[in-house]
Amino acid sequence: MSDSIKKVRTGFKTWVLIWGLGIAGQLCWNIENQWFNTFIYAKIAKDPAIISWMVGVSATATTFATFFFGTLADRMGTRKPFVSWGYIMWGICTIAFGLTEFIPKEQLIIAAIMVVVADAVMSFFGSMGNDAGFNAWTNDMMHDGNRGQIGAALATQPVIGTIVGTLLGGAIIGTEENYMRLFLIMGGLIIVVGVIALFTMKDSPSLKPNVEGGFWHQFVSVFNFKKFFSQKELIAVNICVAVFFIGFNVYFAHMGNYMLHYLGFNEGDMGLLQGVGLIFAMLMVIPAVVLINKHKTPLVCLIAIALSMVGLLWIFFVVKPENVDPTKAFAPENFALILGVFLVGVGYVVILQTTTVWAKALYPADSKGQFEGVRILFFVLIPMIFGSLIATPVIKLSGLQIEGEVGTEYIPNGYIFLVGAIISAFSVIPLLFARKMYIKRINQSQEQ
Repeated sequence: MSDSIKKVRTGFKTWVLIWGLGIAGQLCWNIENQWFNTFIYAKIAKDPAIISWMVGVSATATTFATFFFGTLADRMGTRKPFVSWGYIMWGICTIAFGLTEFIPKEQLIIAAIMVVVADAVMSFFGSMGNDAGFNAWTNDMMHDGNRGQIGAALATQPVIGTIVGTLLGGAIIGTEENYMRLFLIMGGLIIVVGVIALFTMKDSPSLKPNVEGGFWHQFVSVFNFKKFFSQKELIAVNICVAVFFIGFNVYFAHMGNYMLHYLGFNEGDMGLLQGVGLIFAMLMVIPAVVLINKHKTPLVCLIAIALSMVGLLWIFFVVKPENVDPTKAFAPENFALILGVFLVGVGYVVILQTTTVWAKALYPADSKGQFEGVRILFFVLIPMIFGSLIATPVIKLSGLQIEGEVGTEYIPNGYIFLVGAIISAFSVIPLLFARKMYIKRINQSQEQ
């Protein structure tokens, strides 16, 4: 009797950590992806180049940290210190990032460098705690009895984090643009979660040190792409994802500033409009899962790309400053904007969920760790770097230009959505190749 009770309690604690660490981590990533960009325009300067540098450098730091700490954790045979101390440092760096707003405006170059550096350091520790630590720990904890439940939890957490972070972040910042309050609250939450993990988390009993030569030899071995390039269907899926998210990153990093400074909404109403749109978009996961279970995964991806493009083009052609009411989030005049956000949100949520499941199903059983690392290159690094590089000239050439206290300032307009839609359209090409191989693989499995 006591043994069974002990097992139940252990299981409950594990689930609390999975959801607590997972949601807290996704909320912190949402702050970086959503609110750091609007913070730059509100407190530093309205210059898309600063955001592009910040996104690109942080993506590089994230990727390196994931590989570095993942290798180190494997060699040491433990995840707990990386998770707990990674989260604690992540929270501290989140709070420290907000202090950049106190750098004098006349020292713009110093301020720009500091926000890029601060974001990179935050991303470095965030990946230590979340990507290399927490995600690896959840993989260690999986077994046949809970694999589906943990997988479902991890798949929904990014969407929940985006929705809650968008709604809650806008409410905390408020009409007075108090970003420091947001960074203090969320940074404090991450620190508390990290401290709790420090005293309650336990590594999987099956986790043992895995030492393969020297550290850097083992680190570099992760980049052995020979096995990856033999997986042609997986390559096509990853290229499809990379192209789609290059288009996504052209507009997403600047969407908040588009709504704030081009359309005229405040942070609270912006958070409501995006958050509500994403809530309804998330409901589309249900019919998507039905189609995936019927072996219609490529069709689901195609529908997601199409809906995203329709939403982006709808915003570009229909939504104008004169057609919205920025004084009230849910005014009738804002229906067109809400519809566009909903369609774009459906495309984002569905293709992220679908391609993640599709890609993971193709990983070789003996190389899942390596293939997760390679996945980051296509899902995170390549899209963020190229998307941000494309966005800056688009905004500077086609956006609004105003004279501010630090010189010429650039306001993103609808052209970021047009360019995003055009780039996303090209993701259909690798999808068609992936579809052909998918159908062949499914037919072969059904014949056996």
